[in-house]
Amino acid sequence: MDNINVTRSTLPPYEEYCAEIRELWDSRWLTNMGAKHEKLRLELKNRLGSEHLELFTNGHLSIESAIEAMGLAGEVITTPFTFASTTHAIVRSGLDPIFCDIDPANFTIDATKIESLITEKTSAILPVHVYGNVCDVEAIQHIAKKYHLKVIYDAAHTFGVRYKGRSVGNFGDASCFSFHATKVFHTIEGGAVAYRDEDFGRRLAKLKNFGLDGPDDASEIGGNAKLDEFRAAMGLCDLRHIDEEIATRKRVVERYREQLGGVPGIQLNPIQPDVMSNYAYFPIVINEAVFGADRSQVMTALAAQSIHARKYFYPLTSEFSCYKGRFDPGRTPIAKQVSRRVLTLPLYPELPLDIVDRICGIVLSCKK
Repeated sequence: MDNINVTRSTLPPYEEYCAEIRELWDSRWLTNMGAKHEKLRLELKNRLGSEHLELFTNGHLSIESAIEAMGLAGEVITTPFTFASTTHAIVRSGLDPIFCDIDPANFTIDATKIESLITEKTSAILPVHVYGNVCDVEAIQHIAKKYHLKVIYDAAHTFGVRYKGRSVGNFGDASCFSFHATKVFHTIEGGAVAYRDEDFGRRLAKLKNFGLDGPDDASEIGGNAKLDEFRAAMGLCDLRHIDEEIATRKRVVERYREQLGGVPGIQLNPIQPDVMSNYAYFPIVINEAVFGADRSQVMTALAAQSIHARKYFYPLTSEFSCYKGRFDPGRTPIAKQVSRRVLTLPLYPELPLDIVDRICGIVLSCKK
C-alpha cells in the first residue's frame, strides 16, 4: 500500500521546467539576481499586488532579514503556535519573544490580548497567519499605530490569500512568505518579503547580499540569502499553474468538510468572512471528551493504513528543549490546549477524493 503523506510537493511538467532552464546553459548566469530571478520577482509583485517585493533563499531568512532591516530591539510580541522558524528568527536576532495566546476559533494571535503585553521594551508585533487563516489585521494595525510599533507578518501559509479583496502581503510593514517545497506555491526552497517603505527595502536587499554596495565595499554586515536562477525558474513554472492548484485543493477541502463537518468533538478550520482562501492545510481539533478518542488514537489508526497525518503545530515553540526554562507555556493556555488536540490531515492537489473518503472513514471509525 502506498504511503499517503500529509502533503506532497507539486511539480510542473518535466518538459516545461527543462524549457525554462535551457537558456541558463547559454548565459551561465546561475545566481546573483539574474534574469529568472528578476522575472519571478516582478511576476510575484504583480500577483500579490505589493508595492515592493524582495526574493530570498528561504522563508526563514526573509524573517531574520526583515527584523534586521527594521533595526528592531528589545521585545517582539508573537505567538508560540507556529513553526520553529518564527520564534527562532526573533531569538537569533538577539530579541526576546513575548508570547501571546491564540484565538481558539482560527488559531491566529488573539489581538485582544496583545495590548496587555506591551512594555517600554516592545518594538514590534510578529503575528502568524496560521493554516491560511488571516489575523485580525485591523485590530493589530490599530494597536501598532497607537504604540508606534512595527508589524511583520509571518505569511508562510498564505500565498494567494486575499482579505477584503487585498492580498495578505499588503498588511503591516512587511509580510514574509515561504516558498518551501510543501507550500501551495514553491520554488523548491525560497521566500519573499512584501513591503512598502523603499528605505527599508534598500537595506533589506543589501543585507541579503553580504551588505555589499558594489564590488569593493560593504556598508552592512550582511549575509547570503539570494534566490538562485534554478529555483526562480521553478517558481515561474509553478506560478503558471497556481490557480488550477488552488481550485483542486478547494475540491479536496470541500470533500473533507462534507464528511467531517458537524461531527461532535471535531472542530474544523473556520471559513473566515471576507477571506479568499488558498486551502493550504486541513487541520482538525479533536476534543477527546466529546469525540471519544484522542488525537494519538486517530493518528495511530490512520498510520495503520499508511496514512500519515501530522501534529501541526505541536509542541508550542515555547516548549522546545532549546528554550527549556526560558518560557512558561502555561501563559498561553489556549495555544497549549490546541497544540495537544490538533491533527493536520493529508491535503494536496493530486489527492484522490476516494482517498479523502477513506481518511474520513478511518477518523470517524475512532468515534466512541
